[in-house]
Amino acid sequence: MTSPDEQLVLHARDVRFDWAALPAHWIPGEPQATHTINVLHLALPEGERWFVEVFKQALPLIRDPRLAEDVRGFIGQEAVHAEAHDGAAAHLEAAGVRVRPFVAQMEWLFRKLLGDRDLTGRAAEEWLVERLGIIAAIEHYTAFLGQWVLDAPLAAAGADPVMLDLLRWHGAEEVEHRSVAFDVFMHLDGRYGRRVRSMAAVTPVLAWVFARGTRYLMRTDPARPGRASLRAYRRAAKRGLLPTGRELLREIRPYFRRSYHPSETGNTEQAVDYLASSPAARAAG
Repeated sequence: MTSPDEQLVLHARDVRFDWAALPAHWIPGEPQATHTINVLHLALPEGERWFVEVFKQALPLIRDPRLAEDVRGFIGQEAVHAEAHDGAAAHLEAAGVRVRPFVAQMEWLFRKLLGDRDLTGRAAEEWLVERLGIIAAIEHYTAFLGQWVLDAPLAAAGADPVMLDLLRWHGAEEVEHRSVAFDVFMHLDGRYGRRVRSMAAVTPVLAWVFARGTRYLMRTDPARPGRASLRAYRRAAKRGLLPTGRELLREIRPYFRRSYHPSETGNTEQAVDYLASSPAARAAG
């Protein structure tokens, strides 16, 4: 369960974003940093819709009323996240970036490889908790990225304010609900070996998704900014516009500690404060 000092009532915010004035490279002078973050718009909608379906299957098995309430809030938030990033992906497509081939790969990953299987009884339960373990590992990274984007100097770098609001609204909600997936996994299974195996599988796959997605978007960008490179990534990370490799590696170790809980990471107060000031969240009421 979420720690006592974080007894938030999770709820979805019906946000809307207007992409009409979004520049192609919405971090000025940083096409690769722009596209590395744009990978979120291509990968997250399928992933978050998958989260929703898996958690709907888990909900009837949850015996703790408070955790069940958190799961309902998590489901609502993730559904809106998928819609918001779908809108950004549609804008990229309209601007001449062919997003569909990459999105199709994400559909295969979440609908086929990680989707429902023709299983019953104990086998079905095992496949459910296996996927819950995977989601808990992914949510460890999304919580880290959520806190990172709240802290990153993207505004000072001239990032488009509408895109920055989407990223920070989403990031704040990831921090807000960062414990839910882990708590559900621990409630229904919690085996340490499965937790370790899930993180060991998730880490290289996420790295592959972002590396492949960045290369793809740079290659299909109508402005032809050049090829993606590790040097450009490091330069952007040095400016604080992307997470550094050291920051990412530092986030892996705590998850393997048996006593770890996601409430240890992220700043709930900062996330709640941003959600109270976010233009999109305020407009949603």
